[in-house]
Amino acid sequence: MSIIRILAIEDEKQIRKLLRIGLEAEGFEFSDAANAAEGLDAIVKQKPDIVLLDLNLPDSYGLSILKQVREFSDVPVIVLSVKDKEADKIELLEAGADDYVTKPFGMGELLARIRAVLRRQPASSALPPFHSGDLEMDFALREVKVRGEKIHLTPTEYNLLGLLARHAGKVVTTQQIMREIWGPGLSGETGYLRVYVTTLRKKIETRPDEPELIINEPGVGYRLVNPAGS
Repeated sequence: MSIIRILAIEDEKQIRKLLRIGLEAEGFEFSDAANAAEGLDAIVKQKPDIVLLDLNLPDSYGLSILKQVREFSDVPVIVLSVKDKEADKIELLEAGADDYVTKPFGMGELLARIRAVLRRQPASSALPPFHSGDLEMDFALREVKVRGEKIHLTPTEYNLLGLLARHAGKVVTTQQIMREIWGPGLSGETGYLRVYVTTLRKKIETRPDEPELIINEPGVGYRLVNPAGS
């Protein structure tokens, strides 16, 4: 198995040092950049497997960098931020972030986030394409289309939609979703799921506030409407 390459775009020297020590101790290959310009250049040249992005950089705001990254790369991005309001998190996820870690954070939590974001659903290419209304999902190509137009999903959004599609028409419990997408260590943080469902609906639903595809079953979980409409 190849070594996972992690790039941290972070201006605080001490945090970069702590990240290097902690991540290299876990077997990751680590590199860093102190500003946005260096970070964007490193993404192009190094092709990291995951990016840790601080929002407050000396030459640019992280949200702007995130949008620039999404113009040319699907690399998973975990935002490092002092912001913890749901509206801020939704804005970051809609801009293309795969996850976020609120500062200050512990290395154990960060490692759990990294492993969760890197997790991919096994054997998805063996599944036939999924259709429901205007939604099309091609597992072999890892493509999602709405009304024939390709929609960009982050890896986490794709995995969440794929999980619901594999169980289309059936309720997938909140705990099952948390366990399969984020792992058992984060199964209690169900607020994550609500935020991701919100961003996913905005991308695939005609009327996100009146969803017709991803249905919430209060107190139980979520159900993706199958082609028959059930």
